Amino acid sequence: MWQEEIKFVGPYDFDLALSRLAMDPLNIINQKERSIKVPIYDLAPEVATVQATGTTDEPVFLVSGENSATKSKVIERISAVFQWKTSLAEIQTHFLTTSLNKIFQNHRGTPIVLDFSPFTTLVKSIIHQQVNMKFAISLTEQFVKTFGYEISGVYFYPSPETIANIEPETLRALKFSQRKAEYVIGLAKEIVNGAINLELLSKLSDEEIMKELVKVRGIGPWTVQCYLLFGLGRPNLFPLADIGLQNAIKDLHGLDRKPTKEEMLEYSGEWQPYLSYASLYLWRSIEPPIKELIVE
Repeated sequence: MWQEEIKFVGPYDFDLALSRLAMDPLNIINQKERSIKVPIYDLAPEVATVQATGTTDEPVFLVSGENSATKSKVIERISAVFQWKTSLAEIQTHFLTTSLNKIFQNHRGTPIVLDFSPFTTLVKSIIHQQVNMKFAISLTEQFVKTFGYEISGVYFYPSPETIANIEPETLRALKFSQRKAEYVIGLAKEIVNGAINLELLSKLSDEEIMKELVKVRGIGPWTVQCYLLFGLGRPNLFPLADIGLQNAIKDLHGLDRKPTKEEMLEYSGEWQPYLSYASLYLWRSIEPPIKELIVE
């Protein structure tokens, strides 16, 4: 077993990050110990543990794992997932001069945390399309626990190869709609047959990735934007069609209706080049308490 201490410049509020991650029952979190077990998707999947021992202003983390041979790769992946190399101080300073200043004060140091695998972002985004959050979380959990696998008590999403061999009727039994079942399976088949290479795709610009992924049945601009934001950590994403963002802006500006696309573009102009962080903090501003999302 190995362990590495990581330090960097704050602010970085890991407790706020954990509270958001706790909305997903697949995440193995101990908020008292300030730790999370992270599935590492690689040729030989493994589990790493991240524990915060510092403060928001002086963040310190202990990262540990079982396989010393993969230590450097695991630390690199963990650093990317939790965005440890992004200066939240710079981003905070930027937003304190904008209309989001109070939200950024309330949620100071909240990082964007990526999904543990870019592929899972696409799968999860398809599952979450056009359903309420509570049902989407439950459906995703059932899907992963039915078709995924477990290591050290941590569930991993099923591989594209596994999903490609599922029949739509099997997913229908989990309360997938017919189309959603076909979309998830179709995406997996596109990856398995080589039509989509996510590793090569990640090296392209936001616009090029959008152009390629919307060719896939069931993937529209909103899903691609979620992939860019939570799969790849791109910093300047603002999904205009996202209902949560529309509601957050409605509350922020005291509107009696949802904002138009033109209004959202106008409001968001001052938030560039950090639109992804504007999106995250706006979502945070309207998210319900975690207990309301827990499915009994």
